[in-house]
Amino acid sequence: MNRKPLFITIEGGEGTGKTTMIGRLAAYMQNNSIPYLITREPGGIDIAEKIRSIILNPEHTSMDARTEALLYAAARRQHLVEKVEPALAEGLTVICDRFVDSSLVYQGIARGIGIDEVWAINQFAIENRMPDITLLLDIDPETGLSRIMSNPDREYNRLDMESLAFHHMVRDGYRLLAGRYPDRIKVIDASKSLSQVEQEMIRVLESAILKDF
Repeated sequence: MNRKPLFITIEGGEGTGKTTMIGRLAAYMQNNSIPYLITREPGGIDIAEKIRSIILNPEHTSMDARTEALLYAAARRQHLVEKVEPALAEGLTVICDRFVDSSLVYQGIARGIGIDEVWAINQFAIENRMPDITLLLDIDPETGLSRIMSNPDREYNRLDMESLAFHHMVRDGYRLLAGRYPDRIKVIDASKSLSQVEQEMIRVLESAILKDF
């Protein structure tokens, strides 16, 4: 059966398990013979990866919040036109670690710029291209940050230097967006076991979109 290529994004605060769950989602796609591509933001292609290195460099603590938002939008634009759109055109389902919701939450809410202001920047960048579905991995920041501290293989970046209050604002921001866009953003309890989170993620995908194709 032919399936429509989907644009799936995975969102969540620090330590929610996005990388692990993306790997399990990839296995699901393979097992169901669904052609797919995994990518990430900021990054995914050379130009965007270079912008990522600037944004997340722990030495860049003086970066202005609006500069940060503009850099994310620039990386997003290049990634979208160079990798995401071509993959979808080729019939691949795209699984992306973060997209525009991250900017609305991290810069719009946690940095205090405002959702509408950050959305205006990103609307210029994405030209109405939004995900078909967003899986939001939700966990309390204390647990998420403790996971990070216990994982020696994870990259240390500038976001890890933020206060606990900042990460609570991130979580609150994601919940706000989920309330605004319930048809697209599906909240997954990431405090459960890996297998339970995986099962819920697959269940949500199948019930929300995949069963229709």
